[in-house]
Amino acid sequence: MGEIVHTAKIRIVQKQRPLREAHIEGFPEPLRFGMHGGYAAFYKLEPKEILPTTVDHLLAALGG
Repeated sequence: MGEIVHTAKIRIVQKQRPLREAHIEGFPEPLRFGMHGGYAAFYKLEPKEILPTTVDHLLAALGG
């Protein structure tokens, strides 16, 4: 079995829905997640601020 090269330490904070912040150890600013477009329409929400969803971040990471 290989050696562990990194353990991510992340704390997720739920703000006013759908806003969430991911605080990642070692980074001064949190990642902000929210909602937009089809996601907002599906959940019948009108976000105060248009932000990428967690799915957007995941897909960007997989593509990068």
